[in-house]
Amino acid sequence: MSKWMLPFLVAILILTTTIENPSAFASSLNDMKEEKQNLDKKKEELNTGIKVKDSEISKVESKVEAIRTQINELTNKVNKTNADIEQVEEEIAQTTKEIKELQESIVQLEKRIEERDVVLRDRIRAMQVTGGQVNYLDVLLGANSFSDFIDRFSAVSTLMEADRDIMKQQNEDKEQLEVEKKLVEQKLSEQEKKKDELTRLKASLDSQKKEKAQLVNELEAEQAKLGKEKKKLEKEYHEAHKVSKEVEQAIAAEEARIAELARQAEIARKKAEEEERKAAAEAARKASASKSNGNSSKPAAPAATPVAPAPSVSAGNWTRPAAGRISSEYGYRNIGFASSNHRGIDIANSPGTPILAAGHGVVQRTGVLGTYGNIIMIKHSVDGKIYTTLYAHLSSVNVSSGQVVAKGQVIGGMGNTGRSSGPHLHFEFHVGGWTGYGNSAANPRSYVPF
Repeated sequence: MSKWMLPFLVAILILTTTIENPSAFASSLNDMKEEKQNLDKKKEELNTGIKVKDSEISKVESKVEAIRTQINELTNKVNKTNADIEQVEEEIAQTTKEIKELQESIVQLEKRIEERDVVLRDRIRAMQVTGGQVNYLDVLLGANSFSDFIDRFSAVSTLMEADRDIMKQQNEDKEQLEVEKKLVEQKLSEQEKKKDELTRLKASLDSQKKEKAQLVNELEAEQAKLGKEKKKLEKEYHEAHKVSKEVEQAIAAEEARIAELARQAEIARKKAEEEERKAAAEAARKASASKSNGNSSKPAAPAATPVAPAPSVSAGNWTRPAAGRISSEYGYRNIGFASSNHRGIDIANSPGTPILAAGHGVVQRTGVLGTYGNIIMIKHSVDGKIYTTLYAHLSSVNVSSGQVVAKGQVIGGMGNTGRSSGPHLHFEFHVGGWTGYGNSAANPRSYVPF
């Protein structure tokens, strides 16, 4: 069973067990109204809690969205880095292929250099045999004929050119070999270095992406937790709202029941007044008959003098509730430090001044009511219409909830309880029931003679 249903069921139990007891009616009504106020307060707290959870969920959603955006950016960077790594790996593969081809070319160069070295060594040995040089002039002068001279000259020229070509080619091949070795080694080193940098970057991006993903998981878990807490608050709010409606209906039923009591009291009062009128007429008739027979009646006993002055009871349905000076009228007023809409009329007098019931009715509520201090609330039924009067800042309360009171009956004493600047009666007149601090208040002067 919901924890919110228990107070309502208790209230219903009180109602069902006190049908014949007006005092219990008023007491249970006060309990229900207090429970209704507690429920309304709880609903307000729950509603505030729901709004707070909504705000927290919204903040977490914003964080999750921001981190997901960062993850997408990191993913794009990782993809780009992977593409760069693939490109560098392709370049490394191409460079490795070039190195392989160069190594084959180097093998050929080294072979040609080695072959030339053999030729050059042979030439050097030949020059050493002839004294360290080749005398090309002796070769030419040793010709036997002009045609032999031409042949020898051509051979010497060819040989000298071959020597120069061999030396030049040898030097060029060696230089090319060194240059190509350095270029390939440098290019391969740069590519390996670039690959290492990209690999480290990818590892860093993957680590960041993993951290962000972990943070998203944590935030989503927090979001799910907040969602559950919000649903729990919403469930409690709906339960409180449901019970509040049920209590509100019970209050309305009890208000109607009390109103019916007030109506029945009004009928009984009128019947009693009619009987008193008839009895008075009969007494007057008998007194007249007795006087005519020479009998004199005893004088009536003087009325008891009240401790404090009280206003005379007016004819009609309503009478002034207290004697004294009107210190504040109904409606807007400026009280120096603030302004407010005054929902009643204030009557100032000395403490203890008698407070009268403004009309016949049933006491609906007594006790302390916030800034009103000690109060009495009376429900009246006049010509089928319901009215409620409220008497605040009292020093004493002489009636109890559920009690039937007559117009002009002393119900309490004037005081200074609650938020009050001096002894006075704050008197409110409501058309229908008293609705807290709502708009049911009417100007008492429209109904009560002042």
